[in-house]
Amino acid sequence: MPEQPNLDLAPIGNCAATALIDRDGRFVWACYPRIDGEPVFSALLEPSCGGSENAGFWSVEMADVTETTQEYIRNTAVLRTEMRDAHGAVVEIIDFAPRLHHLNRTYKPWAFYRLIRPVSGTPRIRVRMIPTGHWGRDLGEATYGSSHIRYECGPAVMRLTTNAPLTYLREDQTFRLEGPLGFHLGPDEPYPNEVLTDAEHMLRATIAYWQGWVRTLTIPLEWQEAVIRAAITLKLCSYDDTGAIVAAMTTSIPEAANTGRNWDYRYCWIRDAYYVVRALNRLGAADMLESYLVYLRNLTDQSAGGHVQPLYSVSLQSDLTERIAPDMTGYRGMGPVRVGNQAYEHHQHDVYGQMVLPLTQSFFDARFLRVGTEADFHTLEKVGERAFAVYDKPDAGLWEFRTIARVHTYSALLCWAACDRLANVAVSLGLNERSAFWSERAGIIRKAIEEKAWNEKLGIFAGSFGGEEVDASLLQLFELGFLPADDPRCIATFKECERQLRKGDNFYRYVEPDDFGAPETAFNFCTFWYIEALHLQGRTEEARDLFEAMLARRTHSGLLSEDVQVETGELWGNFPQTYSLVGLITCADLLSRPWTTVR
Repeated sequence: MPEQPNLDLAPIGNCAATALIDRDGRFVWACYPRIDGEPVFSALLEPSCGGSENAGFWSVEMADVTETTQEYIRNTAVLRTEMRDAHGAVVEIIDFAPRLHHLNRTYKPWAFYRLIRPVSGTPRIRVRMIPTGHWGRDLGEATYGSSHIRYECGPAVMRLTTNAPLTYLREDQTFRLEGPLGFHLGPDEPYPNEVLTDAEHMLRATIAYWQGWVRTLTIPLEWQEAVIRAAITLKLCSYDDTGAIVAAMTTSIPEAANTGRNWDYRYCWIRDAYYVVRALNRLGAADMLESYLVYLRNLTDQSAGGHVQPLYSVSLQSDLTERIAPDMTGYRGMGPVRVGNQAYEHHQHDVYGQMVLPLTQSFFDARFLRVGTEADFHTLEKVGERAFAVYDKPDAGLWEFRTIARVHTYSALLCWAACDRLANVAVSLGLNERSAFWSERAGIIRKAIEEKAWNEKLGIFAGSFGGEEVDASLLQLFELGFLPADDPRCIATFKECERQLRKGDNFYRYVEPDDFGAPETAFNFCTFWYIEALHLQGRTEEARDLFEAMLARRTHSGLLSEDVQVETGELWGNFPQTYSLVGLITCADLLSRPWTTVR
């Protein structure tokens, strides 16, 4: 086991089940029965029930191992780990969650397959599974059958079916691997087939699914491997059953060491999901976009023109009461581990724009199976009414301040965008009176932003009405089409943001102290926002250099977390972070040489 956990992890999944696997091939994080459930593999956050022996993992350990390598099978979410021992023996481990087309539907159960194959020599291995329950309080209780092990992990009950010798698994014995072994981990249900044959079949079908999906993407000429890996991982962060997209797969990885900035990101933030679908739209991933619009339409109906929370569960549950899990020590011992997120109580007024903007596409995109209707438009107008009602009211803002309320410029900007896009939709439907109505309201908000967010003394747009502070969200003024990038006010604001927020190759969200003091790490997504702004300001070569520096920070699996420690380059914050991967895709698309240069 590594001396301490780190974020050099590789996710696998199928849009129903997700897991994180470390460089040694250990499952160290997976929740049941869905991404926001209880962790049954919890080693990443050091459950107390393991004591000095640790717990919450599923490992394959090779005797006398000298080298371990790991990579994905090309253009898939299937992970291959290879181990070599001091005697020349080699073993490969293939991990995946099955996802395939079957009987005119997508088969995607909460399940994982693990194949262990001898490649050369006679490897000696030990297979250990020590799941946990009740958020690290208890070890999973194992009951043995003839070819399976049943694990009771609090409310989660799982079954491991295998052709491996159960005696060795039960007694933690090392044994010779003389042929391939198959493992299926899923709900506590009888497994109807021969597990090894089934695992091989599921592997072939799952590889075919992912490689087929990647072939549907429209990718830039440059940085293709990085874009494809980011796109696959964004898809893994979606929950197919409802269309929700979570912000990350984990909870409580600190934004910086020993700061208490530990949050549960396993929920659907309307803001984060908006940026995800925008990035996927660049790649032509209409399937995810259309699925998320179903989630949004359900939310639109549920809110009925009233308050919309910043986040919901993947099933649209609204109560996400935050609590501490006392039996989880935390990442590297840095608690607390939080379950739920208090931000669900916040008023963050940008959410109304982030509901309208994705749904706008359904009125214009002929690819969609279900195009927007006039009835949809009138339902969406209720969201616009709410945006207009609150655009000049204080809120917690996109940075989710817990004790600071202001009229944030970014929130007003997204309320403007909601009204502006509703006017566009009305034109497409031939509703000219409604178009004029929403254009007038957009104009009112525009005037307020230009007058109240503009600080005449400093000659910049401030982060809040009447304020003097700047934050990275001001870079969205021209990205969202509020002002052209060459507007003198945008140029001045960009320069001031650059002066205050850029630290080397990093860009901070803000630098003023918040509820937890001054920020200690840079926000990776904001650095990508800055790269995008550099390009729009005509500094493209500088943007490309900074983009390459960001790519160099990725883990071996090609991914990023939320934050980076500026001095060391170490990744912090929840992982993998959808915001960060969105920035990667967006910047690659903007900065790449066009295909016409090679064909």
